[in-house]
Amino acid sequence: MAAAAYDALAAELIDLHESPREVPPFSERFPGLTPEAGYRAARHLHAHRLAQGWQPRGRKIGFTNRTLWPRYGVFEPMWGTVYEQTLVFAQDNRARVPLAGLTQPRIEPEIAFKLKASPPRTRDPDRLLEAIECIMHSVEIVQCHHPEWKVTLADCCADNGLHGRLVVGTPLKVEQIPGLAQMLPGAEIVLRKGAATVDRGVGANVLDSPLMALAFLVEVLANQPDAPPLAAGEIISTGVLTDAHPVAPGETWSTAFAGLPLPGLTLEFT
Repeated sequence: MAAAAYDALAAELIDLHESPREVPPFSERFPGLTPEAGYRAARHLHAHRLAQGWQPRGRKIGFTNRTLWPRYGVFEPMWGTVYEQTLVFAQDNRARVPLAGLTQPRIEPEIAFKLKASPPRTRDPDRLLEAIECIMHSVEIVQCHHPEWKVTLADCCADNGLHGRLVVGTPLKVEQIPGLAQMLPGAEIVLRKGAATVDRGVGANVLDSPLMALAFLVEVLANQPDAPPLAAGEIISTGVLTDAHPVAPGETWSTAFAGLPLPGLTLEFT
């Protein structure tokens, strides 16, 4: 991508997050936009936020749910940064979540990990678990600045992985759940809007297990020398177990797990 176009994209990203609105997809207007160029542009948004005092708290992994790939036309996961300013900690498994400043927000029930060490580059579930302090239920609110959620992988990489908010529930120490690695693929979640069941999903939807989603992120970051490696204390949300569904102020949504001792969450959107 030409230097002038790259600078224009970086400037537009900053402006979009300060003055939220829908715009035509970046990939339609910036010839040569690749996922790698998208990540480079996202680093300008990240640097801008750091200069404003934003504090990174972890990463989100997106498009790990392969059942959704044909629908969105995105056939590979990507990642974005979670900040103190986008993180919401549930109290007693409930949270009020502001949607102001988000464009076309959607809800995504997920599983998150809090790291106690930098994870190794491996697909061995037990070795990955050794780097994890806690497991938590998380709900990400994603957003899209492009009409009707029409995106490419490059668009998502540029727009910080479409991250809007991340709600995290009660953490459980990994050692409190014997056999956790084997439980994760079969863990089931139900997503409800009010009293109505909207969707269901399982842990195997996200690259066969949330642990394999983490392994993907480690691998991707190893090939991105300009991106910081994962570190102790980071919260990593591993991708939606169901589909993503539109949410609006005034709505109440809830989740419930089966096959995994994580409490569900009740979210009131404002």
